[in-house]
Amino acid sequence: MEKNIKRRDGSMGRGYYLDFTRKGKRIRAFGGFDLRAAKDELDRLRLEKKAEIEGRAIRPPEPVTFEAQADRFLELYSKMNKRSWKSDELSLRHLKEFFGERLLSEVTAEAVEEYKAKRRAEVSPATVNRELACLKTCLNKAVEWGKLEKSPAAKVKKFREPNSRERFLTIDETNRLLGQAADTLRPVLIVALSTGMRKGEILKLRWTEVDFVKGYIRLQDSKSGKGRAVPMNALVFDLLHEFPTRRGFEFVFENPETKTHVQDVKTGFRAACRRAGLQGVRFHDLRHTAASRMIEAGADLVTVSKILGHASIQMTMRYCHPTPERERAAVQKLGEFLGQPRQKLDKVEIRLPVNPSLRSN
Repeated sequence: MEKNIKRRDGSMGRGYYLDFTRKGKRIRAFGGFDLRAAKDELDRLRLEKKAEIEGRAIRPPEPVTFEAQADRFLELYSKMNKRSWKSDELSLRHLKEFFGERLLSEVTAEAVEEYKAKRRAEVSPATVNRELACLKTCLNKAVEWGKLEKSPAAKVKKFREPNSRERFLTIDETNRLLGQAADTLRPVLIVALSTGMRKGEILKLRWTEVDFVKGYIRLQDSKSGKGRAVPMNALVFDLLHEFPTRRGFEFVFENPETKTHVQDVKTGFRAACRRAGLQGVRFHDLRHTAASRMIEAGADLVTVSKILGHASIQMTMRYCHPTPERERAAVQKLGEFLGQPRQKLDKVEIRLPVNPSLRSN
C-alpha cells in the first residue's frame, strides 16, 4: 500500500485517509472507501497542490461524451496510424452501445468492469481483451488530448486467455486436402504451402509483384507494413508461369466479373477440408505447416522468419512444430551417439592405479 495512504476502521466508518507533505506543509484528507479510489484521490491532490505552489490553476477538462471521443479517436488516430482500424471500428461499436452518452468523467473503473462481465457472457475472452485494449488506447488518447485527467481503465486487467492453438498438417493430410480441393482453390493452397504467405497476401497478389526473372514474389502490401521478397520454388514458379489468366489481369487470383481480386476462399476451403476428412483446420494452419517444413528441411530460424515476414524470432518459433518422424529421428541420433563411445570402451583395457602402500612385500 502507498505509504501516504492509511486505512482506518472506527466508529465514524471504514475508509482510507491521505497524509502527505508538500513544500513542508502537511496535507490530510479523506481518500475514499476503497484503495483504488484513495490512490486516485492522492494523485489528484498532489497535482492540485503542486499547481497551487507554482501559482497556476488546473483547468478541468471540458465535458466530452464517450461517443464523441470514440468517433474522434477512430478518425484522428486509428485510421491514420493503424492498418487494423476496421477492428477498432467494430470494437468501438460495442463500446459505444454500452457507455453511450456518458461523459468521459463518468466512465469509471467499475463501469469498465461491468462492461467486461457483460461482454464475457456474450463472446470469448480474446474478443473482450481486444475490445478492452481498444478502450484503453481510446481513453489514453483522451488524457493525451486534455479531455480526461486520468484513464479509469488503466488498472483494469484483461482476461487470461488459453494457450494459442497450434496446428499443422502432416504429409498425408496435405495430400488429401490438395486432392479434394476444387481446381480454382488448389493453386491458392499450393502457394500457401510452398511460401508460407498469409491468405490476404496471396489473394491480393498482383502480377507486377511476381518476378519470374529472379524467381521471387516481391510483396509490397503485408501485415507488418513492410515489403519483403519471398523465393519461389519450382512448383510455384511453374504454376504461376503457366497460369491461364496471367495476361490482361491485375491480380493473380482475380475475379473476372468484379475485375478485382478474389475476396475470400472460406467456403471452398471448408468444403475441401470436409471432403478430405480434416477437422479443425484453418487456412492459417497452412502457414504453420510451411514454416515447419522449412525448419525440417534444415532452414535456420532467421531465414524462415525473414521469409514469413515476422518482426522477431520468437514469433517464428511458434510456427515450428517437430513432426513424429523428426522426433523419432532425433532420438535415433541420440542412440547412435551413445552407442559409439560404448563400442570404443569395449576395446580399451582399463587399468586402475595401484596405491604403493597396499603392495604386498
